This record gives sequence, structure tokens and C-alpha cells, in this order.
Amino acid sequence: MKRLIAIVAAVLVAASASVFAQQKAFSIATGTTGGVYFPLGGGLAQILTKHAGINANVEATAGSAENMFRIARGQADIAFAQTDAAWDAYSGLDKFSGNKVGVRALMVLYPNTMHLVTIDGTGINTIADLRGKRVSTGPANSATEIMAIRALQAVGIDADKDIKRARLSPAESTRAIRDRQLDAYFFVGGVPTPAITDLAASPGIKFKLIDYQKEALAGMVKVTGPIYVPITIPAKSYPGQDAPVQAVAVWNILAVRDDMPVELAYNITRAAYLNRADLAVVHPEGRNIDTKWQLNGAAVIPFHPGAMKFWAEQGVKLK
Repeated sequence: MKRLIAIVAAVLVAASASVFAQQKAFSIATGTTGGVYFPLGGGLAQILTKHAGINANVEATAGSAENMFRIARGQADIAFAQTDAAWDAYSGLDKFSGNKVGVRALMVLYPNTMHLVTIDGTGINTIADLRGKRVSTGPANSATEIMAIRALQAVGIDADKDIKRARLSPAESTRAIRDRQLDAYFFVGGVPTPAITDLAASPGIKFKLIDYQKEALAGMVKVTGPIYVPITIPAKSYPGQDAPVQAVAVWNILAVRDDMPVELAYNITRAAYLNRADLAVVHPEGRNIDTKWQLNGAAVIPFHPGAMKFWAEQGVKLK
């Protein structure tokens, strides 16, 4: 009898998702095409089509902060986001001051690493050396921008006054640094990030990742709380990177609006998690999605009730 009830429930959930899918095309807000969110979003769209009956479109965006604005305006159904941007949106802080967003987490994905990228000949060996340099802090309304500014502030650098600031995507930054129009850039993403791999593999350029964790992490945590965590970029993550680099990371989540139907949120979470091996095919970070991350407080915003229902079935009891 219990088995029959479970089968009937699964059929009803799938039917609910199918009805929703017939009403509109799902929008998955990701990030720039040179980052990691975009290919993972493509993998997720295929999973939802195949296993949940949901027709989904992948949208390239500036990144997490823009994705939260899209969730707020009803322009995205699912969004990839860093937890710092999601927390700001949920709490009505910083770019979202006075405008709280009704956003909820489906799952914690993997940690996003903030890379500080430069090349030989710029005179940059530490984060403090960025003062007076031409530096991209990431696209406007991206989580890279939020995190880069906080890292700079932690070492006493004002992004608007103390650097010659650009707001470029990782692909644009790679082109600019190759053309000697830029000295360094920040990008927050999975490891490896395609645009950074592209720069590291460029002939005639000696690529460098800057180790900045010791200088910046404590100051960032002092201001924001434990949203940011230490991480190591392993040696050989990028061509020519012979040693590990100490950096700062922030967790990624898959997020939706708080008014999404419970059954639909359940079905999306279930399909994404049970078929996460398909995400690992499009990018190695897909391998890092795990039940244990759901319990470590990384989500920072509340889980959607539909997601909580799924995780409870996996033995993960969320508060």
C-alpha cells in the first residue's frame, strides 16, 4: 500500500509540473557565457525536460545579483546565485536596500571561488598591489562585483577611487588583459572557469593567480559574517599553475520564488539532484553537489517547502 501511495504521489507531482510547463516556458537565469553557471544551466534545462516534463530556456545574465532582480520581477523561474547576493536580496541589503526579494533555496550546489587574475609585467603580486591599477570587478549587478568590492574594502582599497575600475565579464576581461588594456580582474566562479583557462593557455602570456586569502578573508567576514569561507585552488587547475593558491569562496544555491507551488519545487529539486551526474558531464563542479552541504548552513536563506520535502526523503532534516 505504501508503495502504491508513493507511485501515485510521484505521478501527481509529475503531472503538476507538466501542467505548469504547458502554461509557459521556464526561464533559468545563469551567468555570463564565459563562466560556470551558463553550462550548468544548460545541463539543468536538459534534465528538467527529460525527467520533469518542463520546457526550460537558459538565460545568460550578468550573474547572481541580476538573477535576484529577475526573480523579484518574475522574469526568472529558477536562478543560480551566490549566497551573498541571495542573502542581500532576501534581507533587503546593499543593491536591494529597501526591496526585499521573496527568494527561497532549492539546494546548495558547490562553492564558488573568487579568482584574482593577472599576468607577468603588471607588478601585481598581492591584492594590495591593485591600488592605482586597471582592474575589472566583474559585470554590473554580478555577485563577482559584490564580492570583489568587499575584498578590496577589506584591504583598504576603495573600488571607486583607488583603482581604474572596469566592469567586464570574464571573457571580456581575458581579451582586455591579453591586449594590455587591463592589469587584473576578479571573477567568482567554479574551478576551472573557461575564460580563465583560455587566458592561462594563451601563447606568449605568463598567467598568474594571486593568493589573497590571508589579507582579505578576515576583513570580509568581519563585515558580512561567515558567508565567505577559505578555499584552495588546487595546483594544475589552470595551464601553467604549478602551485596551489589560497583564495576565498562563497557557496552557490539554486533558487526560486517563495510562491512557487510546493509540488513543482519538489519535482525540480528531485530531478536536479537525482540526475546530478548529468550536470557533472557539462562541468566538473556538478560532481560536488551533495546532501551534506544542505546541512552546513551554506544556504543562509530559507529552503522552499517543496525542497525541504525532498531533502527529508533523503534523510536531510532542514530547519
